[in-house]
Amino acid sequence: QVQLVESGGGLVQAGGSLRLSCSASGRTFSSYTMGWFRQAPGKEREFVAAVSWSPSSTYYADSVKGRFTISRDNAKKTGYLEMNSLKPEDTAVYYCAASTGIFTRAPGNYDYWGQGTQVTVSS
Repeated sequence: QVQLVESGGGLVQAGGSLRLSCSASGRTFSSYTMGWFRQAPGKEREFVAAVSWSPSSTYYADSVKGRFTISRDNAKKTGYLEMNSLKPEDTAVYYCAASTGIFTRAPGNYDYWGQGTQVTVSS
């Protein structure tokens, strides 16, 4: 079992930045692919970014590429999502998730989820 807790969400103006954190506890965090997803009201949960268990491989949705950076510190059992140049359309609840498999964009392939943190970007 892995327990995930997100933090760092909040209200920010367009063009601003936020850094989300995902703290893990339980089994070996370093063996999991870690992903970030988001869900806006009335929309399906969508993939944002992921990082492999070895932090050398990262993946991004086209909508955030060049603005968001995913990283992880296995020693601290913590993952991060640095979000820059935020836009109102980035407004959503952001979730971190862990997968026992290799990289995937599909939410259904992630085994563990945090409770989510709200990010609101005002125009």
